[in-house]
Amino acid sequence: MEARIVALPSRPDPSVRVEVDRILVDRLTLPDPALAAWLAQQPEDERGFVVERALRIGLTALQSVGVTLNLDAVRSEFDRFAEQSKAANDRAAEALEQTLRMNFGDGDGRLPRTLEAFLGDRGKLQGMVDELFDPERRDSAIGRMSTMLESYFDGDASRLATLLDPTRMGSPLHQFRLEISAGFKAIEEKLVALEAAGAARAGERAKSTAKGGDFESLLEQLLGEIARGGNDLLERTGTDAGDAGRSKKGDFVLTLDPGLTRGAEVRVVVEAKDRKVSGREMRDELREARTNRDAAVGLVVFTPAHAPAGIAPFDVRAGDVYCVVDPADPDPAALHAAVRLARLLALTSLRESETELDVSAVHATLT
Repeated sequence: MEARIVALPSRPDPSVRVEVDRILVDRLTLPDPALAAWLAQQPEDERGFVVERALRIGLTALQSVGVTLNLDAVRSEFDRFAEQSKAANDRAAEALEQTLRMNFGDGDGRLPRTLEAFLGDRGKLQGMVDELFDPERRDSAIGRMSTMLESYFDGDASRLATLLDPTRMGSPLHQFRLEISAGFKAIEEKLVALEAAGAARAGERAKSTAKGGDFESLLEQLLGEIARGGNDLLERTGTDAGDAGRSKKGDFVLTLDPGLTRGAEVRVVVEAKDRKVSGREMRDELREARTNRDAAVGLVVFTPAHAPAGIAPFDVRAGDVYCVVDPADPDPAALHAAVRLARLLALTSLRESETELDVSAVHATLT
């Protein structure tokens, strides 16, 4: 539906009557093309309701305002308030600027003057620092520290020197020095006593006819432990005659484990030597000892003072084993290695006989 806007030559004044509970409006014309166009788009049967609703809404809005605003008065009042605010702001800005200049001005401000008084070249802080750290004044901090350090660390009369000098009676290290000296004195006395006792025992053994017996007793103990570990049999035969009639060559006889030799009796003869013997004499004596004790290999054990050169701790010479054992400090490991070497040499001698040899057992022993 198209709405037509008709321009009237004259507009009669509307008639408005107000009764108790209603408002009556006659001859009301609203010249507004936009609103007329919008109202024309509404359904025809609803236009009266829309106009009534619009009138109701407008009157309600005016009722909420309560008064008629005079726009010119409001604008005038607002301009006057703006001028007052600008004047007040100008006065506040001027007062703030004066306050800032008075407190933070470059030359006459309170803060620069205060900082200069405290932090300047002649300020209170500089004076206090000079007073505290003036090395020429004994009552300054540096002077007092220097005096205190001198009393603790400077010269022989300082407290540190007194504390660390073990020769002074009042030093804590003096008692420690006395205790250490007493301890070393006791150790010295024990060492002197041990040295004297060792020298006395050595002298007695040198003078005694049982000197060789002492060495043989030591070897008997060491060889006995080795024999028990290998399931061998050890005999001390130095006082017994052997197979060669009245000969007593061979101080010990070590019979190897029969389980290792498959029933064959394999022996190692052991000679203990604590006297000087030439190489030729030793070979002849070992040969006689092997024959006298029916042994396959000979083992001779020397003391360090009587051992030939180049056999320590053990060596093989002419099919026999030479070994060195110090009676004062015996090394069971060296003697054990020499005995095992002699046992291996004795086992290899079985190849020359008709006795069956357990090759795997020999290899196990070698390992």
